[in-house]
Amino acid sequence: MKVLKKIGIGLLALIAIILIVALFLKKEYAVSREIVINTPKQQVFDYIKFLKNQDKYSKWAGMDANMVKTYSGTDGTVGFVSAWDSNVKDVGKGEQTIKKITEGQSVDYLLHFIKPFDDTAEASMTTTAMDTSQTKVTWVIKGKMIYPMNIITLFMDMDTMIGGDLATGLTNLKGLLEK
Repeated sequence: MKVLKKIGIGLLALIAIILIVALFLKKEYAVSREIVINTPKQQVFDYIKFLKNQDKYSKWAGMDANMVKTYSGTDGTVGFVSAWDSNVKDVGKGEQTIKKITEGQSVDYLLHFIKPFDDTAEASMTTTAMDTSQTKVTWVIKGKMIYPMNIITLFMDMDTMIGGDLATGLTNLKGLLEK
């Protein structure tokens, strides 16, 4: 019995330490990537404001050829929703909604992940003219991890996890728009 009691106390102490550590860890993350595209700003913006176009350059859209996509609303306007459903674990099920458009400058989205876990994040794509024929595109995803789930940030880095996917998408976008 003494051994079981010691094991129980040890487990409780370990859980307490984990919960205390989680109190001091970040609960928010932001991942950002950018690329310069040799195309005028308005032309780039007019392409990225349509959410359906992400199917042509987003890494996630290309991860499952059998993914079911549905749309509602008018693409390129606030309120348009692009939903996906995939049996591929890294894709899952969710939807993306256009929340705000600053004409010629940025598009803000709300991401709602349903499977494999329920979560939300904010995303945006911003265009900045470098000169008359070059545009910098910045793609950002921001989210929150609730306490005590934020403890996983000790073992995984959101920038590493999704930054490469954003960079791949931007490289694909550059290839499409520079044709």
